[in-house]
Amino acid sequence: MSTDVQHLNTEALTPYLESAIEGFRGPLKATKFSGGQSNPTFLLEAASGKYVLRRQPPGQLLKSAHAVDREFRVLKALANTPVPVARAIHLCENKDIIGSMFYIMSFEDGHIFWNPALPELEPAHRVAYFQELIRILADLHKVDVNAVGLGDYGKPGNYFERQINMWTSQYRASQTGELPAMEALLAWLPAHCPADDGKVSLVHGDFRLDNIMFDQGSPHGRAVLDWELSTLGNPLADLAYFCMCLRLPGKGLIPGLAGLDRAELGIPDEDHIVALYCKLRGIDHIPNWSFYLAFSFFRLAAIAQGVLKRALDGNAASDKAMAVGKMTEPLAQMAMNIVEGKVE
Repeated sequence: MSTDVQHLNTEALTPYLESAIEGFRGPLKATKFSGGQSNPTFLLEAASGKYVLRRQPPGQLLKSAHAVDREFRVLKALANTPVPVARAIHLCENKDIIGSMFYIMSFEDGHIFWNPALPELEPAHRVAYFQELIRILADLHKVDVNAVGLGDYGKPGNYFERQINMWTSQYRASQTGELPAMEALLAWLPAHCPADDGKVSLVHGDFRLDNIMFDQGSPHGRAVLDWELSTLGNPLADLAYFCMCLRLPGKGLIPGLAGLDRAELGIPDEDHIVALYCKLRGIDHIPNWSFYLAFSFFRLAAIAQGVLKRALDGNAASDKAMAVGKMTEPLAQMAMNIVEGKVE
């Protein structure tokens, strides 16, 4: 049984997969993908083809975190919808095989962009990629959760209230010191939470550029990745979370578009993104937009703190984990700047 997040025990894994997956044949080579802070992900190259394995990290985990079984369920549920996803192949809940729960999905040969400025593309081509992102997001939020078997995938009602409570609890569980901006945000959010509007959709929870794989050389979405934080909730959480990239600094561990000339880059601004989403969803406008943005920064800050705690405990999935953890306070300050009207 392996407890190393960088390697897999292929000697134990190969016979297991040969018995669990029809047509699977070794020998097997496993290579960890770069990027990602939560659930380690590996490319499996076998005699029968390529696959992807996604596992929980070993060690003691926070309650409800690293839910790879939920990811697997979503992939299966979305298989016949307009939302592009990899094919769910097998879920292994037996932690004795490699040291933690894992699942196998299809390998998709596409392209992932890591910088929302899309430096790999010509300016005239960039808008189509952003439009495709919003098209996918709108299609996700249109999915009939009951029809695809996800009607019980989350609790109904009071989504933001419950999310604030959950992420506050997660933050407190991984807290390593007192951060003034985070404390201010923890006080502001519950006091300004909008009344529940009854809108319930499947939400991705981490909808951003580098969690979308595109076809090679085409602005066509091939697969939405990393469904760990998905649940039933208010779709505006996903939209605001995506729009954070417009406000994050252009240089940093998580690059954004703040301070860049988006018109020159050929990238739509926030008003255009929100307007396109509203058009695709058939809604007029979005009230309380500042709250949704602030909540998104808060949640990312709480996630960053969790990454830091795992790094300090020796269970982080990336050598960049310490740097990610140091983003907690700056992210919280960005949220407070929004609610205090210090930024556009």
